[in-house]
Amino acid sequence: MSEIYHQRSDCRLCLSTDMDLAVSMAPIPIATPNFAIPDTERNAPVFRTPVPLDLYLCRDCGLLQVTHVGNPNIQYPNYVYRTSSSLGLAEHFTAYAKEVIEANALEAGAFVVEIGSNDGTLLKAFKDAGMKVLGIEPAEAVGADARKAGIDTITDFFSSDVAKQVERDHGKASLVIANNMYANIDELNDFTIGVRDLLAPDGIFVLETQYGLDVIESLLLDTIYHEHLCYFNVKPIQTFFARLGMQVIDVQRIWTKGGSIRLTTQLDSGKRSVSSNVEATVTEEIDKGMYQNSTYKAFADRISGLRTQLNDMVDAEIESGRSVVGYGSSVGTTTLLAQFGLTEKIAFLFDDDPTKDPVLSGPGYDLPLISPDTICDRFPGAVVVFAWRYVDPIKQKNKEYLKRGGKFIVPLPNITVHQSND
Repeated sequence: MSEIYHQRSDCRLCLSTDMDLAVSMAPIPIATPNFAIPDTERNAPVFRTPVPLDLYLCRDCGLLQVTHVGNPNIQYPNYVYRTSSSLGLAEHFTAYAKEVIEANALEAGAFVVEIGSNDGTLLKAFKDAGMKVLGIEPAEAVGADARKAGIDTITDFFSSDVAKQVERDHGKASLVIANNMYANIDELNDFTIGVRDLLAPDGIFVLETQYGLDVIESLLLDTIYHEHLCYFNVKPIQTFFARLGMQVIDVQRIWTKGGSIRLTTQLDSGKRSVSSNVEATVTEEIDKGMYQNSTYKAFADRISGLRTQLNDMVDAEIESGRSVVGYGSSVGTTTLLAQFGLTEKIAFLFDDDPTKDPVLSGPGYDLPLISPDTICDRFPGAVVVFAWRYVDPIKQKNKEYLKRGGKFIVPLPNITVHQSND
């Protein structure tokens, strides 16, 4: 296997080397439940090597970013995540397609390209509206699923060279989309140049991405891992697009991933007006300290406080002879286990999906995945709900465990304990 990661020393947006360590994070492995690694031993470095996850703030443009970069040829060709499996996301994308078509007066027959198109869920909504669509997706099996569903899909990583190929074969694009993947790109300059060159003169580039302000303000700790290399705010990305001959013309706050933004951009020569939302959002970011080190120190202090509180609760259960387990095996679980220092204290993980890898492995741990159907028989003293956004359906499904005196501990955004009298 080739190297599993590398470290870059400059900012992804402005290429400055003037970057401050903003938040020290506990290292985690590159391998996560989001992707499979065929024919790889459980003790391979991709599982066992703790890779730094520290967040750096560029002092020149203000981008918050991870500088230790996982090898994309390990991560993405065998990606297993499907858009259609995320609760509420398919419905969100259907509404999203309608909004984008109406807001930009796209007509039937317009050419729509999605980068990181996954299983084609979003492109299907555009195709159903009469658009010509093309997906670009590096995960072979996921792209094959899209093609089976009737979505024309290229299996490749997008780049300026791939953009030239698409233009040769299909022409310029009226709309290019990137949803929940722009933050995953290390070489953003070449990527964005490819987008720019693929756009028709009146074309637009629309991207949805995790919003850095929401990550910090709402303590979305489980969204920080090596697939997410950037935590974008509008100010630095606005400057970045301007340098490449594009402009941000609208920004919307949306609910996905706990807090995201939808940016609409066009070529500098585009005729659409710039929404007042853009500068209003930049002003809010400045007012809330998104470009000050003190904001990130406060974020780190909040994590430290939760870690201490959670470990005190877990230790009390273990010292009383009761086991502590987790609920949910995901990439977010990998992050939370490390940041809260729980890898040696969690006995195993409950998970509702029987198709997942039966063991979650990392540096120094192998946590079995167990069906929640056994929760009353095993009866742990406490269950730390790593899938904290889904605590309500988890409680509903496991009412008997709570009725018998069981306890769910939800770690984010503040620690809460759920018992039978809740």
